Amino acid sequence: MSRQFLVGSFIEQARVSALLPQTARSSYRAVLLVFFFLTGVVFASWATRIPDIKLALGLSDAALGGILFGAPFGELVAIVPSAWLIGRIHTRRTLLLSMTLLPICLVLLSLAPGRWQLFAALFCFGFVYNMNNIALNAQAVGVEVLYRRSIIATFHGMWSLGGVVGGIIGAFVAPMGISVQAHFISILILCLVIVAALQKAVMPREVRFGRPQTTGRQKLKFTPFLFVLGFIALGSMATEGAMYDWSAVYFAQVVRPGEEYIRFGYLSCMTCMVCVRLLADRLVNRFGAAPVLQGSGLFIACGMTLALTQPTLLPAMAGLGMVGFGMASIVPLCYSLAGRSKDNPAQVGISFVSSISFFGFLACPPMVGFLSHLFDLSWALSPIILVGAAVFLLSRLLMRLHGE
Repeated sequence: MSRQFLVGSFIEQARVSALLPQTARSSYRAVLLVFFFLTGVVFASWATRIPDIKLALGLSDAALGGILFGAPFGELVAIVPSAWLIGRIHTRRTLLLSMTLLPICLVLLSLAPGRWQLFAALFCFGFVYNMNNIALNAQAVGVEVLYRRSIIATFHGMWSLGGVVGGIIGAFVAPMGISVQAHFISILILCLVIVAALQKAVMPREVRFGRPQTTGRQKLKFTPFLFVLGFIALGSMATEGAMYDWSAVYFAQVVRPGEEYIRFGYLSCMTCMVCVRLLADRLVNRFGAAPVLQGSGLFIACGMTLALTQPTLLPAMAGLGMVGFGMASIVPLCYSLAGRSKDNPAQVGISFVSSISFFGFLACPPMVGFLSHLFDLSWALSPIILVGAAVFLLSRLLMRLHGE
């Protein structure tokens, strides 16, 4: 796989409009890094307190799995409206709106008194989260165009770093007896202050390959390459959904290392994601996209096998860490390749990949809950091994589609 697969076409294809000063690109990148970080903190704050909410509402694994369906369902519903909204008001306004609403939805999760209320709050959280996700990645692709090299994994690395920080905060405050509501309100205040301080520094308009941005409705051109990207991202999103929602529960119910350690599996996964995402752009620029995707699939399969067959603290942490290594590069790389398509605007290509991939995020967490109810949690998580193998095989197909 040559570099041309990912970055060789930057100089030939990128016709960046004189809409944005080149000297400002580092400022746009810095602001996006902060916003990715905050989004990771918000998501991890929710993920690390799932066991507490499960206990407070007296939920079984099956009941929790059904309720967790709310977030990915909201994310799926948000795909088309988010692309339309970005086409109307551009990514800057959409991003600022979603960055304000997301921590508010986080607080709503802590206020839910029952199952249906929690499901509704999760739906709102998922809807706003994916609006934010699409706007963030569309902006990230625009900044990547300005740099004319792969940098998008660094943005997702900051999301993972935010996830680690959020996970550490959750692991610290939960054993202290600090309520979920107080925890989430603190995160809300932090986010609102930072967003208000940085709002004027967000990139004012998008740039992309080929032709200038247009407003209004934009049609999607279907290509086999886009479909394969979507299915590769689907496997990664299914794995991520399982790790975010069930890793702490797996440690609590199967590994049983003690209350102070039940979030260590989640932290191990997120920490490894950070390490790889901060290095992923170098790997992609050096080896190409498909080899990195192949290695990611192998790490997911091998790591999940280790975590499930050796359910003790250190091997399980190592296994979930390997899964984190595998998850790190897939989604940002798929979004980058889709967003830089010559055939579709960035937000349209990213939205299409999201449309497919979020079926994995939609189905996997509740499926794990239902399978755990029928069998046990270890068996319920075992299909992730097959997902890693599928990512490996589809990445080989990706190479063939590009004649590499």
